[in-house]
Amino acid sequence: MKDGTKRFYECAIGAAVQRICAGLGEALNLTELSSIADVSPLHFHRIFRGMVGETPLELHRRLRLERAAFRLSASDEPVTTIAFESGFETHESFTRAFQGAYALAPTAFRRRIRLHRERMGVPEALPFELPARSGIHFRADGGLPIVNMTLGGTDVNVIVEDLPERRILAVTHVGPNTMIGEAFRQLASIAGPMGLMARGVAVAIFHDDPEMTPAADLRSSAGLIVANDVATPDGLEEVRIPAGKYARATHVGHYATLRDSWDRLMGSWLPTSGYRVAARYAYEVYRIADHSRPHELETDLYIAIE
Repeated sequence: MKDGTKRFYECAIGAAVQRICAGLGEALNLTELSSIADVSPLHFHRIFRGMVGETPLELHRRLRLERAAFRLSASDEPVTTIAFESGFETHESFTRAFQGAYALAPTAFRRRIRLHRERMGVPEALPFELPARSGIHFRADGGLPIVNMTLGGTDVNVIVEDLPERRILAVTHVGPNTMIGEAFRQLASIAGPMGLMARGVAVAIFHDDPEMTPAADLRSSAGLIVANDVATPDGLEEVRIPAGKYARATHVGHYATLRDSWDRLMGSWLPTSGYRVAARYAYEVYRIADHSRPHELETDLYIAIE
């Protein structure tokens, strides 16, 4: 594609995305969006989905649900009020949609987030982002997301490699995967005084399929990759990641958008890779974990393949 044409579509669809983000309190007007993008209504929908990974309606609905999740997390507003302001005509329809997205009903989600804040000791730690290949999310500060549209933006660079068995010392976490930070705090309280945090590499192992297991019942392990001669201290358990062939993708940036990279790996790369996912663990390795520079964090995502 010529650079001029490519730039036209990036700017056009980017402008439409910004309009959607700015108008979450309004019904979506597809004719207006196509006019803003200066693209024929006949083709606007397909071009938008091809570049963003969602239709305008899907993006609008997801951002409204993210906004609702944030408000449930950060306020005491009645669920019914949040439901109506999210564009749902009834409390019941909102509950169905929210539970479909977050695997928890709104009231249960609010309780779980408050428990997460208590365990983390960080009031602003409110995981509410839903997976999105575009990386476009509701901003809790009220601003508009930075939209940097690039054609083919759903691609992901993947390296396939044969790996040896890895030994992990871990704390078990039960609950939403986005709240595994609770287990890492417990891990640090045990492994830190023994000097293990400096000697090992942090890893999160996911034991259940989030599409098949309720969020409240998801099992994961927050651990450290260690040598075989390291003793297992009280309070930690040993987990072994089996040897085998794995696909690795690297996520650069804040942990809040890790699921976006998982979505690209599993939804974009895997179906066209020629590989099948194997019945072994999926896991994350936190290679650069300096939280003072959240946008420079580097996390390797691994899926077992065959």
